[in-house]
Amino acid sequence: MLALGALLQSAEAQRPAVATRRAHDSALAVATADSAWARIAHTFYDTTFRGQDWAAVGRTVRDRAARAEGMDEVRAAIEAMFASLGQSHFALVPSEAVASWSDAPVDGESLGDVGLEFRYLDGVVIVSRVVPGSPADVGGVHAGWIVKTLGDLDVAGFTRTRLQVPAGSARKLAELQLPLSLMSRTQGRVGSVLRASFRDGEGRERTLAAARRPVQGEIVRFGHLPPQVVRFETQRFTDERGCVGVVRFNVWMTPVMPRLDDAMVEFQRCRGIVLDLRGNVGGVAAMVMGFGGYFVDTVTSLGTMTTRATALRYLANPRRSDRRGASLAPFGGSLAILVDGLSVSTSEIFAAAMQVVGRARIFGETSAGQALPAMLAPLPNGDVMQYVVADFTAPDGQRIEARGVTPDHRRPLRRSALLAGRDEAFLDALAWAGGAPVTATTTAADSRPVVPKR
Repeated sequence: MLALGALLQSAEAQRPAVATRRAHDSALAVATADSAWARIAHTFYDTTFRGQDWAAVGRTVRDRAARAEGMDEVRAAIEAMFASLGQSHFALVPSEAVASWSDAPVDGESLGDVGLEFRYLDGVVIVSRVVPGSPADVGGVHAGWIVKTLGDLDVAGFTRTRLQVPAGSARKLAELQLPLSLMSRTQGRVGSVLRASFRDGEGRERTLAAARRPVQGEIVRFGHLPPQVVRFETQRFTDERGCVGVVRFNVWMTPVMPRLDDAMVEFQRCRGIVLDLRGNVGGVAAMVMGFGGYFVDTVTSLGTMTTRATALRYLANPRRSDRRGASLAPFGGSLAILVDGLSVSTSEIFAAAMQVVGRARIFGETSAGQALPAMLAPLPNGDVMQYVVADFTAPDGQRIEARGVTPDHRRPLRRSALLAGRDEAFLDALAWAGGAPVTATTTAADSRPVVPKR
């Protein structure tokens, strides 16, 4: 069974600003509401529906759909039904956005970007990373700059609109989706120009007019999901004592696996590995079992997925050979994992498991706390619905949902550090994986000796 992570964020990023106006069909509206309700009724892992009378919930959403004057009202009713369960991974992607996926560029030669990543920090959207050598890098953009405009979009106004939701889980989800939605706006056809403006560290306005280059990654399609750009990077840091490998990827999709395998071969003799899962929005949850096998020397539980009918343990079997059949021992060095508020779902499942079994130290910020296996299905009106089908607990029995993965070494993102050119969480992780002490955020737990598994 495949469990899909929080790719709803990618879907949300493509939600149209204004829905297409069409003649309203009341029968279709009711059928859509009924279908959404029935999916949950038949598959949600908790048969108490979080203590609700689900039949009564169904009557309410059906009544709202019948009285709706447009599809937006129907969607609002369905999303209110989602919210009543208080769970992540429920999402509704409008049919207009789904249709746009078919028209979107689907290969690296036609889809381009400029190499920018964003985060929402202290009430503003900032540049959190500039891909080295990218058009934005060549154009002089620096991490830490505040994003003012992207094309014709006023980012501050867009932010206010998107965050006009009640405090709590809805607000947390909106803050998570915001930077992803804005990053999607930096993408477009290769050769098209992104015009953007920023405020630098001294408060001066800076501008960028950069032609988009082909994305540095592979574009894949998966079921009802929009095209996904799969990025994968490795780095090697070497000193007189040896090497530390760095692995970074943005989504758990199957094209990543052979590259992970090659990276594990390359870094086999390094004394440490840094796995950077910041901004990784999840994907195919079952992949954690295959990847986890590189880091354990006995069969190890990575957690349990519980559906209405079954409990499936995620087990990692030690990897004894690489994908070409050559002998390969499980990695015995230090493993540091970086997470932040945009590390979602499968990323959280893997980080939590490695932390609980004592195989990794976690660096950065608490993860999103959205780790429920989900599925996707079309609704009668053409919308795509993502719905939760299972609960997930880490190897210690703790839920990750709502709680997230708590770092062993907490290092919040700071704009001042970015402006100074320092990725502090990464430097912490690199230092620890390489054997140097982590001094700035040392806690009692940090004083324990590090004994890599052999």
